[in-house]
Amino acid sequence: MRALLSEVPGGPETLKLAELPDPAAGPGQVLVAVEACSINYPDVLIIEDKYQFKPPRPFAPGGEISGVVEAVGEGVAGFAPGDRVLAMVGNGGLAEKVAVEAARLYRLPEGRSFEEGASLLLTYATTIHALLDRGHLKPGQTLLILGAAGGVGLAAIELGKAFGARVVAAVSSEEKAAAAKQAGADVTLIYPRAPFDKEQSRALADAFKAAVGPDGADVIYDPVGGDYAEPALRAIGWEGRYLVVGFPAGIPKLPLNLTLLKSCDVCGVFWGAFAMRDPAANQAHVDHLFRLWSEGKIAPRVTETFAFADGGKAIAKMAARGAIGKLVVRVGA
Repeated sequence: MRALLSEVPGGPETLKLAELPDPAAGPGQVLVAVEACSINYPDVLIIEDKYQFKPPRPFAPGGEISGVVEAVGEGVAGFAPGDRVLAMVGNGGLAEKVAVEAARLYRLPEGRSFEEGASLLLTYATTIHALLDRGHLKPGQTLLILGAAGGVGLAAIELGKAFGARVVAAVSSEEKAAAAKQAGADVTLIYPRAPFDKEQSRALADAFKAAVGPDGADVIYDPVGGDYAEPALRAIGWEGRYLVVGFPAGIPKLPLNLTLLKSCDVCGVFWGAFAMRDPAANQAHVDHLFRLWSEGKIAPRVTETFAFADGGKAIAKMAARGAIGKLVVRVGA
């Protein structure tokens, strides 16, 4: 089989398309012929050895896939060759075949494309965990979303609206604002590109405050970090929840006196660890997502597809923060 391999730490330009032996389905595993693999920010980090997990090299990046079951291993029930499935695999998705633990597999609903299937789990499961378990979002509350036109940002808009929130979407361009509005945002705010000096940071904080309203944001969803974090935190409401989802703009340092003045919480969101520690709760969330998907309340937005050989270009676009919605590599023919 072919795989797009990371053989040395580095950027997308270091990835090489190579031939590997086909994997086999071991006990409890299912062999999936990969049709599509979506690109997420962890793929940028993992090939540079900057992610929490560092698989031994050579490895293929790509943590979120869809495809067709090719074989099932010993002890596997509920799946058979020919089934259309989707899964989170951590890494290894940018390969023509991957052996997956059966417990990680979900059926791809009829009428849904492989591109859509490869774009559901990471963004939406991260976000439903963030908003409900960590943010305790309630109907009628105000949700401020940074980076609102990316994969997790659009998921947060849709889920925020599904849960009855007033959604304020912060983005970096008019094009991204249009995507946020299309996803259901009530208010959009276009912020400038960092870095910011003190005056610019203060101006952004004022813009956030004006957008969320006089009571502040009840929940702030931040998958961006960097110089955007402190201005956003200054717009939080009394006993608000600030959700730390990611930091492609850099790891921020927050003045903790703000948490005292607003009696607010800064909450980390690590969906992967949550799913491992509480699989029953995670399964309930995934079931909820599939219901919302079937009801048309959420829908993965695949905005660009790439050929298998161009998988590195998809990762480069993600690294440059140029993505709107989901980027998907078409692995199958």
